[in-house]
Amino acid sequence: MQRVLGAYLAAGLAITGAGVLVVPPVQPAAAHAQVLLAGAESSLGDGTALIMGASFIATPSQGWLNAFDRLYLQPHGFTGDLLPVTTPESLYPFTGPFSMTFDNSAAQGLQIIEEAIQRQIAAGGVSADNPVVVSGYSQSASIDSLLMARLEQDGIDPANVHFVLLGNPNNPNGGLLERFAVPLGDNPDAVHLGLTFSGAAPSDVSPTDVYTYEYDGFADFPKYPINLLSDLNAYLGIIFNHVAYLGLTPEQISNAVALPTLDPNSLTNYYMIESASLPLLAPLRLLPVFGNPLADLLQPALSVLVNLGYGSIDNGWSPGYADVATPMGFLPDQSVLDQVPEALWNGVLQGFTDAYRDLSDPANYQLISPQTMSDVLGPLLNSATAAFNLDGSWEDITSYLSTFLSGAANWYAEGLQELSLTHTGLPPIDMGSTLFFTLPQVAWNLFETQLAAGDPLAAIGEPLAALIGLAPLMLVGAVI
Repeated sequence: MQRVLGAYLAAGLAITGAGVLVVPPVQPAAAHAQVLLAGAESSLGDGTALIMGASFIATPSQGWLNAFDRLYLQPHGFTGDLLPVTTPESLYPFTGPFSMTFDNSAAQGLQIIEEAIQRQIAAGGVSADNPVVVSGYSQSASIDSLLMARLEQDGIDPANVHFVLLGNPNNPNGGLLERFAVPLGDNPDAVHLGLTFSGAAPSDVSPTDVYTYEYDGFADFPKYPINLLSDLNAYLGIIFNHVAYLGLTPEQISNAVALPTLDPNSLTNYYMIESASLPLLAPLRLLPVFGNPLADLLQPALSVLVNLGYGSIDNGWSPGYADVATPMGFLPDQSVLDQVPEALWNGVLQGFTDAYRDLSDPANYQLISPQTMSDVLGPLLNSATAAFNLDGSWEDITSYLSTFLSGAANWYAEGLQELSLTHTGLPPIDMGSTLFFTLPQVAWNLFETQLAAGDPLAAIGEPLAALIGLAPLMLVGAVI
């Protein structure tokens, strides 16, 4: 802990000193190797792809279908038909007071997608070489994660289904619903919210491709949430990165990093799409003229501290195996902490170089610079355009708006039926109950588990880390 505090102090001094130091430009550190994705190990065929929406999007629009197909299916050889599937996709409290809970929404979605798969198989023409392709994004990726464990019991051959998942909250190493499924093997139930930390998606059921956008707080949450800076960056990553998958470029996706798996013959491929900017600095980048120079001055050193929350100083994801369930921990390894001072200093020097480059670039003085557009606004605007058919005719837009509102109305029709003394449907009350009753119980279970394992430091540190990691989400949800 002392070394971690020392690292933060060093960063503060180094970044503060950035205002008075003058150094010559230095060369950027060599980037780590990229893995160019040439396509899936087997083609997705020419059958049918079942496309679900994500939280807030009950029915995917035609623009959504087209973007998903172009960015994530066609590169894997898919040439078939796209079929939208309507699922509830409610996320109380963020979908509003009295709306449907996540657990109920996911359970209904699970039944809907199961039946859709069975209809495709019953129609014939489905095989391992020509599978039913099932998409998942955010909540619907969690639905798929639950579905994987049920395929065989439902009489569905897992080899005949191929999943393509984006931003999965059940990622084994990084998903929010796995990070806090603690102690390991437990699935804490936040009954006041109707939210279960359901753990890791299986990796050995069906052929699966999983894409995660670096710093996405739902799919790529820090392993060490005692690092509040890293937590806040991840939560801002929900706003700036989690919603941006359909607005990325084909180049960003094809240059994704293939993450290592414990099983070299794993049925699941995990791909990490790198983020050009820390979400923590994205609001600063929206300021004209001085936003990007200031952000680029801070980012190299700040990235070291943010990445420390993942157990790394180089990358915004955990260095362990992507297919191994990896819950939260207390502190990174000492070998990582020892690298922090030098990495911080190098980051300060790099920050000067990057800021000087920005100030020397005439494009920086536009109201919206090309860098701001490519790194922050572009993916968000492109995603919104796809999600709401904004590049279609006025008739297309209004037609989809009607569909969207119909899905939203269902959240409240279903949510009102869930109300009880335990779940009131009022965010301040339910979030407060979770904060003061559920989270302390999780912390106590962690304390008992680590104490029984003979690790008194973790017995104190891990409960504290869990509270620090989840409390901001509870507080934000309470005021929605």
